Amino acid sequence: MKHPAPPVVVVGRDPEGGWLAAGVDEEGAAADPVHIPDQRLAAWIADVEAAVSPRWTVRSLRAFYPPLLAAGVRLRRAHDLLLCHAILRDTSSLDEPLPASTAWLREDPMPGADDRPALFELTVRDRRGDEEFAEILAEWRRQEEALARARDGRLALLCRAESTGALVAEEMTAAGLPWDRDVHERILVEELGPRPLRGGRPGAMARLAAEIGEHLGDPAVNPDSPPRLLRALHRAGVLVESTARWELARSDHPVVPPLLRYKKLARLFTANGWGWLDEWVVDGRFRPVYLTGGVVTGRWASAGGGALQIPRRLRPAVRADDGWMLVRADVAQLEPRVLAAMSGDRAMADAGRGSDLYDGVVRSGAVATREEAKYAVLGAMYGATTGESGRLVPRLRAVFPRAMGLVDEAARVGEDGGVVSTLLGRTSPRPDAGWRTAQSVASGPDAGGAEESRARSRARDRGRFTRNFVVQGTAAEWALLWLAEIRHRLLALPPASVPAPASGPVFAARAHLAFFLHDEVIVHTPAEHAEAAAAAVRDAAAAATARLFPGVEIDIPLDLRISRDAGKDP
Repeated sequence: MKHPAPPVVVVGRDPEGGWLAAGVDEEGAAADPVHIPDQRLAAWIADVEAAVSPRWTVRSLRAFYPPLLAAGVRLRRAHDLLLCHAILRDTSSLDEPLPASTAWLREDPMPGADDRPALFELTVRDRRGDEEFAEILAEWRRQEEALARARDGRLALLCRAESTGALVAEEMTAAGLPWDRDVHERILVEELGPRPLRGGRPGAMARLAAEIGEHLGDPAVNPDSPPRLLRALHRAGVLVESTARWELARSDHPVVPPLLRYKKLARLFTANGWGWLDEWVVDGRFRPVYLTGGVVTGRWASAGGGALQIPRRLRPAVRADDGWMLVRADVAQLEPRVLAAMSGDRAMADAGRGSDLYDGVVRSGAVATREEAKYAVLGAMYGATTGESGRLVPRLRAVFPRAMGLVDEAARVGEDGGVVSTLLGRTSPRPDAGWRTAQSVASGPDAGGAEESRARSRARDRGRFTRNFVVQGTAAEWALLWLAEIRHRLLALPPASVPAPASGPVFAARAHLAFFLHDEVIVHTPAEHAEAAAAAVRDAAAAATARLFPGVEIDIPLDLRISRDAGKDP
């Protein structure tokens, strides 16, 4: 039985101050808007949410949702016009995409920015610059008309998944990831030594720096300065072109082991040391800022805190509150499994039966060892043409022709300057002006060998990008659906008998998503509901697979654990 769609409520700024909100029917007709003063907005939304649970349509959930969560109000459904505008503006799945509009450009900070004041300024600017109610309503109608022109329901599913992802992102920031400061500090002391004075090196790094200086015959060398370090290496006969870890590892000079160890400790100290702990862990919670759709493929990014780059050494510091547990789940080889499903390659799907797709590739006879299988599959998705991957990829074409045909065609389209799309319709960016100029110059009558070589190289680079775009982007869509299904199922679990107040007013007594990284989630759950939360995560994966790949037999297995902390098994 088909259930009626939830009512739509459009909310935007009132030019006279406060807010305007109006329900919209299936034909797009809006009721007379209701004026809500700023101080009444949260209570008014809570009342309407409890009564009809509408699809709240707003310019940007990043600006709109956090104050509601802080006030104890949770939205079940929403439509983020800013995120969906970007999808519908760029998609090649519509004959007439949405026209570009400067009013609907995203103003995300660059991924990796760790400047909290800049982010706060962005949020204020978003609110002050929000289109008034009439423009928000008009944009919603434009988007609904665009989705009505789509050939099927995939773009609508993508927009709803993207908007639910935006809800999840703000909820995870509000709830925070439970973090044990004492455990984190103990790990830092074990690795680095006691906390140094401001501006100083930890003891372990200072000792390694002295050892590096001895090996290089330069006691004053600064391992933190790549130019000076490179000159010192050259004087010692270590003729590397950079100080990158992978390049240093190719040399057998005695300076290499302490230098690699130093670089590892320096990364821990600068990225997740005491300064990071002071800034980002407050009241037992790490609250990163997630950027939904922050990467062109649809993957998330983060702004500040390095949420997507937490080293495994620090995972024991991710620790559930008393009376609570963590449910941790990640997907084994998500992208190649997605490739098998979206291409309809039955042989690759069969290779993915069970927990290890690479073992299945070996069983198929394409390669001899698991290591070769990993090289070959990753090479196929990332366009490797040299080395071990380049040698093995042709074998996959014979055994998995449909999967390889899909990524090979995506690469050809990219090399020709075209665009490719994910399964649900997110479309790759078009070539930039520099790329087009290089191709034009190379095809001119006066082009020389250098111009032609440069153009071919740039074309191959773009082909590698589009080859991976279709797979990584579709895997990101699966992950969005997984998040949405987990969120939906956790809503049904009973409240906790032992609250976790640091998780905030919405999540102090409810199992909730606490962390997400591409193909991994962590749920913070009351201990008495841990098994039910684990079942919710597992069932959500099956539901996401059925939703994205209806009728396709494909295994997307989870490595799922229930434990007190994220660094060990229970």
